[in-house]
Amino acid sequence: MSAPDHPQASALVAEVMATGALTGLPQGHFIDGGFVAAAGGALMDTFDPSRGKAFATFAAGDAQDIDRAVGSARRALASNWRRTTPAERGRILQRAAALIRAESHRLAVVEALDAGKRLSEAYGDVGSAARAFEYYAGACDKLQGDTIPLDDDHLAYTVLEPVGVCAQIVPWNYPLATMARGVAPALAAGCTVVVKPAETTPLTALLLSDLLCRAGLPPGVCNVVTGTGTEAGAPLVAHPGIQHVTFTGSVATGIGVMQAAATQVTHVLLELGGKSPVVVMGDCDVEQALQGVLGAIYENAGQICSAGSRLVIARPLHERFVQALAERARALTPGHALTDPGLGPVNSAAQLARIDGHVQRARARGVRVVTGGHPTTDPASGRGWFFEPTILDGLSPDDPAVQQEIFGPVLCVQVFDEPEEALALANGTDYALVAGVYTRDFAAAHRLARELDAGQVYINEYFAGGIQVPFGGNRHSGFGRERGLEGLRNYCRIKSVAARLS
Repeated sequence: MSAPDHPQASALVAEVMATGALTGLPQGHFIDGGFVAAAGGALMDTFDPSRGKAFATFAAGDAQDIDRAVGSARRALASNWRRTTPAERGRILQRAAALIRAESHRLAVVEALDAGKRLSEAYGDVGSAARAFEYYAGACDKLQGDTIPLDDDHLAYTVLEPVGVCAQIVPWNYPLATMARGVAPALAAGCTVVVKPAETTPLTALLLSDLLCRAGLPPGVCNVVTGTGTEAGAPLVAHPGIQHVTFTGSVATGIGVMQAAATQVTHVLLELGGKSPVVVMGDCDVEQALQGVLGAIYENAGQICSAGSRLVIARPLHERFVQALAERARALTPGHALTDPGLGPVNSAAQLARIDGHVQRARARGVRVVTGGHPTTDPASGRGWFFEPTILDGLSPDDPAVQQEIFGPVLCVQVFDEPEEALALANGTDYALVAGVYTRDFAAAHRLARELDAGQVYINEYFAGGIQVPFGGNRHSGFGRERGLEGLRNYCRIKSVAARLS
């Protein structure tokens, strides 16, 4: 039985499809171990993107709520969490992972309903969240410093300490998985956190924070404040009680986060946008490449920072490959996310309009639209925020569709004749998040990987890796690395101690 067909999931899906909503969803912020109303009493709507309709309300936070959450996190850091033994922190994170798996059906259905993510993809994200807590649970008691040889009269060593209270600004495209990959290493290092989820996808952040407390996390160690970026996010990153900010989102907002954090000299990690190339060489396994490119751009309706949004392909393969890809793209029929369709919706009406604007401007410039290119709806309801799987072909290196992040199910095709040209095209944007390579020549693949400007390179499988593999970008794609043991270093500060022995 596949997870989306589990009786518990089926009952939850049936409730949503019959009523348009789901009972028992959290509404307040999660501060100091419990759900609380916004200081000002305001509420906001959250929408089902598959229907374009509000289905729940949640607290609209402001600076007062942020101050309360940061205060709670600071007290928890000083009073208990920093002094909790690493082994006990690991046990709590392991229990959290087990609870995530035990409650996977509700978490996946809520994620699909709130984010518009296909149900099978939502289950994958729940698994990723559980895996993050498992991985960092094992690292809690392995954070150790070094001894430094000086001379017979001195002893020198380093100690890894938690950096302090950490802000986590979570995006709307992967709400649960992104929160987990930031919160888990922060907790493993002994930090406390204040999470501000995106205003369009607040629910699984609230569910996860409650789950963590049920796993044994002391009150105040993980707090969640919901609301807009202006009213809640901005006060959080500029708060004097925050020692570190992890931000995932757009370049423009990331620049604003850096500027705000600079006023308090706060450490920042940025995972920003991408315009990632998938380089398909003429000698590749064509079927493998077709499957990889299709998933790289149309998974989560293309709303992935690391989506393979540019196909850089050898000219002899170009025409037949693009036609075969277009046939597969046209077979991805839209539908409500909870029915696990071929294509889910985009997250909001604003994002749909943004994607459509990019494509219509490209069409007006004379760009060839091989397939797709228009907004659409769920055939069953005639509603929702959907965009057809789209391929734009034969684009020049300076075309805006190549240079700008569209963040939707839109693939831009660029053709090369020589390997050197492929490299130039692949590196030819301001972004440098990830890149993919498809070729049977393993030596050529690794030579190309060495020259590609990207934080991560996938060879013959897009989205390869997992929580163990560091992830992050260069240039306009940000700086710093999440996941892997590198991810722990964001949440540690090094203290060196030197002593005279005689």
